[in-house]
Amino acid sequence: MKWKMSDRSLFAVLLRAPWWVSFVLVAAISLASSALLPNEYKAVGALCSFPFAVVGALAAWRQRNQLSPTQEDALQNALGAMHWREFSALLHQAFELQGYTVAPLAHGLADFSLTRQGQTTLVCAKRWKAAAWGMDNLQTLVNERQTQHATHLMCVSLQDIPQPLKKFAAQHQVTWLSGQSLWALVAPVHASTSPKP
Repeated sequence: MKWKMSDRSLFAVLLRAPWWVSFVLVAAISLASSALLPNEYKAVGALCSFPFAVVGALAAWRQRNQLSPTQEDALQNALGAMHWREFSALLHQAFELQGYTVAPLAHGLADFSLTRQGQTTLVCAKRWKAAAWGMDNLQTLVNERQTQHATHLMCVSLQDIPQPLKKFAAQHQVTWLSGQSLWALVAPVHASTSPKP
C-alpha cells in the first residue's frame, strides 16, 4: 500500500507555500527553544525544527524555476500575443528540451505527437488562447488517442481548466498544461529566443 501525504497536512501546505516560510518556522522554533527551555533541553528543542528545514529545502528546490508574478504576467501577455507559428515553434523546442521526440500532426485536434521512453502523448495546443473549452473537444481528443494508440493526452492553455471539465479530464487522464506548469516548460526557451533589450 502506497502512503500518501494529505493535501491539508502542515507539511503539504508548507511545500506549496513560499520556501522561506518553512525557514521562518525553523527560526521561530529555535528562538522559542532557546528562550523557554532549560539549558539541557535547548539543543533538543532546536532539533525539533529540523523537519521544517528539510521541507523548506524541498520547497526551495521545487520553486527554483518558478517565475515571479510580474514575470508570469509578462510571459502570459507574450504568449497571448503570439501567432500559432511562433507558439508552436516555442512548444516544439520546449518539449525537445524535455527529452521528447516531437512530431507535428496535420489532421485532427491534436497538434503534436510526443514520444519518450516508448510512450506517446498527443498534445492539443492550437486552442491555447481559447476562453472556452467544450466537452466535445476533450471527447474528440480521447477518440484520437484510441485511434493513434497514444498513452497520454495533454491540453495546452493560457486558462485554467474549466470546472465542468475537471472530472472528465481526470477520468480520461488528460493533463491540462497551464499556469506554473506551462511557464516552467516554455520560460527557458522563451528567454533564450526573446530579443535582448
